Amino acid sequence: MERRHAANPEVELGSAPLMPLIAKYAIPSIISMLVGALYNLTDQIFIGRIVGVVGNAASNVVFPTTTLSTAICMLLGIGTAAGFNISQGAGKTDEAKKYVYTGLTMTAIIGFLTGLLVFLFRGQIIDLCGASPSGKVYPYAMKYLSISAIGLPFYIFASAAATTIRADGSPRYSMIFNVVGAALNVGLDWLFMYPFGWGIEGAAAATVISQIVTFVLAMMYFPRFKAFKMRLCDISLSMRHIENSMKAGIPTFMNQILLMTTNIVLNNMLETYGAASHYGSVIPLAVSGVAQKTNMIMISFAVGIAQGCQPIWGYNLGAKNYQRVKGTYKRAFAAAFAIGVVFFALLQLFPREIVSIFGTGSDLYFEFAEKYLKIYMMFVFFQNIQPVTVTYFSATDNPKHGLLVSLSRQGLFLIPLLIILPKFMGIHGILAASPISDTLAFIISVTMVLVSFKRYK
Repeated sequence: MERRHAANPEVELGSAPLMPLIAKYAIPSIISMLVGALYNLTDQIFIGRIVGVVGNAASNVVFPTTTLSTAICMLLGIGTAAGFNISQGAGKTDEAKKYVYTGLTMTAIIGFLTGLLVFLFRGQIIDLCGASPSGKVYPYAMKYLSISAIGLPFYIFASAAATTIRADGSPRYSMIFNVVGAALNVGLDWLFMYPFGWGIEGAAAATVISQIVTFVLAMMYFPRFKAFKMRLCDISLSMRHIENSMKAGIPTFMNQILLMTTNIVLNNMLETYGAASHYGSVIPLAVSGVAQKTNMIMISFAVGIAQGCQPIWGYNLGAKNYQRVKGTYKRAFAAAFAIGVVFFALLQLFPREIVSIFGTGSDLYFEFAEKYLKIYMMFVFFQNIQPVTVTYFSATDNPKHGLLVSLSRQGLFLIPLLIILPKFMGIHGILAASPISDTLAFIISVTMVLVSFKRYK
């Protein structure tokens, strides 16, 4: 039976034991997400150690462009994979084909346009994201974004394609090409920034080259697509399938867009209220960048678990096997929450040691960093539940509930609190906004899932 599962992904998704099945799909997905986080983490470490605190601040300022690109990946990738797997589960092979062809074509078009627009409007983007043209951070951010924008189309296509490849029953291949890209990025970071001495431009160049290699490796998979034989002459766009994919991907897309918006608001608040405090404006921006890259590691586990479960949810919904849908969510919830608890303990016990990985700084820098990690990231175990829940709703053709969950933490709570609390508490109000938002969003997520379970009788 195990051989049959390995040869036929559809049989596997519908009948294999849940825990081994989730592990098979989720572990490669987690590794792929960690590798994606490693792109940014490696840059942050090298930049912090070579360029310094102002370099960390600059990479934080341009980080919303990466979040925007990830949002597009998830909009197109998760939407395509959800439609593909649900059609497979319902036995509709032609529909499954149309979702894949339409999704890949749209990804290529939108990825190119995103990279072009970011490059053309990079100055305005940097200013919007919290670095004024007259400040110290702006020239470093401009150098970094001018180069890294070139890699965005390749990053968007490869990341969205990875979701489709997992949905086709090849999570290991998706993991492998991401690992190769990350390893190359680490090596090129060292080469360009130490022997070559290219500074922050070297970090950006290393990322772009690695993204291009990852794109090439992703493209090499499609001639061997399992569900059906892919042919260039069959590539097309279907408005109906675009609409359905968008509906399925919108909740996760909105979650990422709100993360980007939150990052922009947070940067501007930190610059404004940091300048009014004894920390100054550069230290809070630099610390926030370090904290976000650290948080990406934890979120990578949650998103990896969610993306690994996506084919299982989609296929079994199409097959009307509702007990497997619910059972998969319960196991994903438990795993994501447990990982969050581990990260909570590390952040509370070793904040200074974690920040030191990204370079040195003044006593004032480390003082604010310890406060930031202990307070702003206090309830990280609640954060992990949101991506699992949003993906669950997207994969089970329930985008309205997914949209509500995706809007909750950032849109309904965090952004308003980031604006309101500092008026009364100064920069400490910024730190307090996150744990309050995490708690309220967690309550909404759990409530919405329990309501959805009642539908699956």
